[in-house]
Amino acid sequence: MTVSGGPVEHWADVGDLRMRYLDWGGDGPPVVALHGLASSSHWYDIVIPLLRGHYRIIVPDQRGHGQTTQATTGYDWSTLSGDVARLMDHVGMDKAAVLGHSWGGNVATNMAALYPDRVNRVVMIDGGFLGGQNSRDTNWEEFSQRVRPRDVSGKREEFLDRLRVQLADCWSDDLERIVQTMVYEDAEGQIRDILHPDNHAQVIRAMWDQPPATVLPRITCPAMIVAAGPTPDRAGSDFSIRREEMVTAAAGFLKDGQVHWIPNTIHDIGYHKPVELAGLIKIFIPQG
Repeated sequence: MTVSGGPVEHWADVGDLRMRYLDWGGDGPPVVALHGLASSSHWYDIVIPLLRGHYRIIVPDQRGHGQTTQATTGYDWSTLSGDVARLMDHVGMDKAAVLGHSWGGNVATNMAALYPDRVNRVVMIDGGFLGGQNSRDTNWEEFSQRVRPRDVSGKREEFLDRLRVQLADCWSDDLERIVQTMVYEDAEGQIRDILHPDNHAQVIRAMWDQPPATVLPRITCPAMIVAAGPTPDRAGSDFSIRREEMVTAAAGFLKDGQVHWIPNTIHDIGYHKPVELAGLIKIFIPQG
């Protein structure tokens, strides 16, 4: 699937950041889309063309990600939510629906809890329900090990070859371009995550210290969890069972929530099942 008539790249001074964001245009209701951890604004490049005719959409590179300032602090929920609110001020959005993938779902839910007058809908795309103490994570060491930075070692072609295998069911030229916006090549030609390991550590500390159970009950607007149903090789696994438990727990905390599972897909739903994801979003967020 190719992206035609792509977004316009802009920059904004947001607090201590020089924030890059993509403006996909549109005259419909405003939407802010937040990417996941160690990702970039381009995560949405495949799904947003299916939505842009219905909404006005902006997508930032969040703090420490993509081309936005690699700040050494500010990876707590309050600061991250404030970054989004200031970007909305910059573009003239008083209120918006907020999408968040993976860790971006945690940022989106915290944004809704901390700025209830700025968020009218929240979509948690296989995220927003991970973090903190639960029955499966008995201590910080176990949790931090489970959410440690991914392995992006090797030269560029080695990195891409691994992803071609991991994402074989949805690999495309677009996806090859997208995944390279999340990494850089160091002086030795090794691929590294743009998100610095020290900043990654701050993120997962916030996820442990202020888990979804402390945030989701404070959300007053409608919220939707779009969860990735397991692929056949993971059905019935401990991984799959753990995720079902987390989704069920998160839904129980929401005052006005709903859950939709997209079956037989991967965590990066926007890569694998963009049509299904866009369809759920269009039903949940009123269109202009």
